[in-house]
Amino acid sequence: MGMERSSVVVLDNGGGLLKAGFGGDTDPIAVVPNCIGRPLSSKKWLVGDQLQADDADVTGVSLRRPIDRGYLINPEVQREVWDRVFRSLLKLEDLSQSSLLLVEPLFNPPSLQRSADELVFEEFGFGSLCVADSPSLVHLYEASRAQGPAVASLVVDCGFSFTHAAPVMQNLTLNYGVKRMDLGGKALTNYLKELVSYRSLNVMDETLLIDHAKEQLCFVSLDLQRDLRLSRKSGKENILKCTYVLPDGVTHTKGFVKDLNEARRYLSLPDATDLYSKMGEMRGQGDTDKAEDRRKVDLTQNEFVLTNERFLVPEMLFQPVDLGMNQAGLAECIVRAVNSCHPYLHPVLFQNIILTGGSTLFPRFAQRLERELRPLVLDAYDVKITCQENPILGVWRGGSLLASSPEFESMCVTKAEYEEIGSARCRRRFFH
Repeated sequence: MGMERSSVVVLDNGGGLLKAGFGGDTDPIAVVPNCIGRPLSSKKWLVGDQLQADDADVTGVSLRRPIDRGYLINPEVQREVWDRVFRSLLKLEDLSQSSLLLVEPLFNPPSLQRSADELVFEEFGFGSLCVADSPSLVHLYEASRAQGPAVASLVVDCGFSFTHAAPVMQNLTLNYGVKRMDLGGKALTNYLKELVSYRSLNVMDETLLIDHAKEQLCFVSLDLQRDLRLSRKSGKENILKCTYVLPDGVTHTKGFVKDLNEARRYLSLPDATDLYSKMGEMRGQGDTDKAEDRRKVDLTQNEFVLTNERFLVPEMLFQPVDLGMNQAGLAECIVRAVNSCHPYLHPVLFQNIILTGGSTLFPRFAQRLERELRPLVLDAYDVKITCQENPILGVWRGGSLLASSPEFESMCVTKAEYEEIGSARCRRRFFH
């Protein structure tokens, strides 16, 4: 009996965001935080999408995450989040009639695979399971959109917990070539928390708010020394300066950027010459602006100002050594991943670099990466970087394509097989 498309649930179980929907659809139905949280004002734990509700007060919220450093280590919390997603958001009643396509991290230890299988088959009772890794699904999705045949690509996945550079050939991830950096969105948010707490307000407990500030205001610098000089200017000459307002719990329960136009001033300047001509125009107004700025400061509001933090936080991905981390930067990580593969693949991989994951959404990320990569790559090779249309949903969309393909059913392990031969032997079907 053929499997109905809508009976396949595609679940990209990310460390930061969980994406869930049905195979064959273009977009997932649910994109929710993969955690539970308890606000200061309440004893009740909020699960997944409840943390995104308009009336949810996320100030000082205490978070519990099922995933740490990319791996599922807290199945109890994961069960709560999945239960909310499957029952309330996807409105599934009889899971035994459904298949699950689960996206798992690369190099997942067998003990954690076993606990995931127990959740899928014993707790939720899915009829069958297929496990895939994110690089192969990103390659599948991009290959389906490309004009010519994409034989191989290098998928750079900058996720919540870590960053992978993974070579993929004909939809199979070449595990021996995968390189990992222990840096992702979580580390960047924590670094921003530390900077703001040291310089202005103590925000160490405001994970969700600082996460939002990072997404709204951070960008990648194309000239670090120039931007550091700029960030030391005062008044309106400092076009990097912007303000983030924390919620007061009365008029607004969510944080927001005080002036979006002010925050975007720097991003509208294409290069250094425009920058300094514009600063020259501003110089004449400097003193009056300072006086006006002082009048504008609203002392009743909890707010903090960001200047060089805006580009120093994403800088971690490119120069972790500058922050005392004994790791290679992203460009070097990519080169090492390519060099682990057969020399015939090198030109193909450098020509097909695909960026995915939420941390690649920082403005100018791809430009900076190309600038850093070019000196490390042989002149004979082209370097071409493709940014996904939606880097957060890219993996899920690849999963949706796979789930609607004719061979999907033969790739699954059924509940009966799991009960008969156990998790470890079932998992061999997903090895390559």
